Amino acid sequence: MIYLKSNIWRDLITFPLGDRLARPRVQGLTMILDKGVGLGETRDLLNTSGEYVDLIKLGFGTTALYKDNILEEKIELVKSYGIDIYPGGTFLEVALLQNKLEEFLYLAKSLGFTCIEVSDGTISLSPEVRERAIVRAGDMGFKVLTEVGKKVGECNPPVPVMAEMIKTDLKNGAFRVILEGRESGINVGLYDQHGNFIKDDLDMLLAEIEDPRIIIWEAPQKDQQLELINRFGPNVNLGNIAPDEIMALEALRVGLRADTLKTAIDKNK
Repeated sequence: MIYLKSNIWRDLITFPLGDRLARPRVQGLTMILDKGVGLGETRDLLNTSGEYVDLIKLGFGTTALYKDNILEEKIELVKSYGIDIYPGGTFLEVALLQNKLEEFLYLAKSLGFTCIEVSDGTISLSPEVRERAIVRAGDMGFKVLTEVGKKVGECNPPVPVMAEMIKTDLKNGAFRVILEGRESGINVGLYDQHGNFIKDDLDMLLAEIEDPRIIIWEAPQKDQQLELINRFGPNVNLGNIAPDEIMALEALRVGLRADTLKTAIDKNK
């Protein structure tokens, strides 16, 4: 098992919640929601904290708003750090609405994207079309992520239906399944209007899927991140993290913030 390289402080300080797995990793993933960060800021971000990032999602349909040379340069920059990059699921939903899945995938491949997200957060997608999108993207060499849940909380499918979708997506070749949380984490997915987990729904989902490691939990709020780390440990998969929160999240993961330091202290009593 490989761990993150130590720095000078690691000769003195032990992480209270233990070490984190190093990239390339399949567990303990951190997915960043990029809503239009510039090249210079992206370069600085990756120089500072790239080792803590596994996936960068160019959110929504922002991919279509870049100048071609800027988009391609950004994709190559992210890839040079060994980080996967992909366009948001809403963008693929637009392509599916316009019956342009093949064209979308070919263009994404030519631009250098390494992942594809298949979702139906806004549109209605039949199981057959969803399966076709997952399988086709996988056949083209993409790492396939899928997303379960609707953008509007009251439109969310029942938890047993969501669990079945997760199992089916994995069977069809998805690498991981994202649980919808949007960039707000409020009144969406398994979150209530205050951003708290709906406990009965969460417990029911976990009972249905059995292995939480297959999920990337969109958790933009610190309290959500804290609950998931406390429940599943430092190497839980977390998504929709703001770029300027990468280091703060990593500190939370390993017990270098008051919230999880208290967790570590309580565990060692």
